[in-house]
Amino acid sequence: MKEKEVILTVAGLKNLEEELEQLKSVRRREIAARIKQAIEFGDISENSEYEDAKNEQAFIEGRILTLEKMLRNAKIIDDENIDIEAVHIGSKVLLKDLEFGDEFEYTIVGSVEADPGASKISNESPVGKAILGKPKGSVVEVNVPAGILKYEIMDIIA
Repeated sequence: MKEKEVILTVAGLKNLEEELEQLKSVRRREIAARIKQAIEFGDISENSEYEDAKNEQAFIEGRILTLEKMLRNAKIIDDENIDIEAVHIGSKVLLKDLEFGDEFEYTIVGSVEADPGASKISNESPVGKAILGKPKGSVVEVNVPAGILKYEIMDIIA
C-alpha cells in the first residue's frame, strides 16, 4: 500500500524537522533521566512516576515515528513561485462571506500544517477544497454542517 503524500510548505518542513530534532535530542534524554530516577525510588510495580515516565516515553517514540514517516513522504510546495492566477496550496487568499460581508485571509496548506487559529486552512477542509484551482473573482459554495456558505475569492496574494 502506498503511503499518503504529506504536502508541506518550506516553513512547515522546517517546523517538523525542528520538532523531530527536539524530540530526539532533548526529550528522549529527559525521559531517560526521569525513568532512571523513578527506578532508583525502588519498587517500580507501584511507582506512578515510573508509569508516567514510561507512558510519556511511548508517546514521544510514537511521535518520532510519525514525524519520520511524514518527512519521508513529504512533498514540498515552493511558496516562492506561487501562481496568483488560481488558488493553490501555498496561496494566501482573501475571501468575502457573501451572506455577512466579512472578509477573511487564509493561507492554503497541507493538512499537517493546518492551524485555523493562525489562518492556515487545509487543502482537504471544506473551504480549502471549494477554492482550490479557482481564479480571483470566483464565487464558491461550501457545504458545512450548518448549511451552505458562499464566498467570493477577492484576491490571491503571492
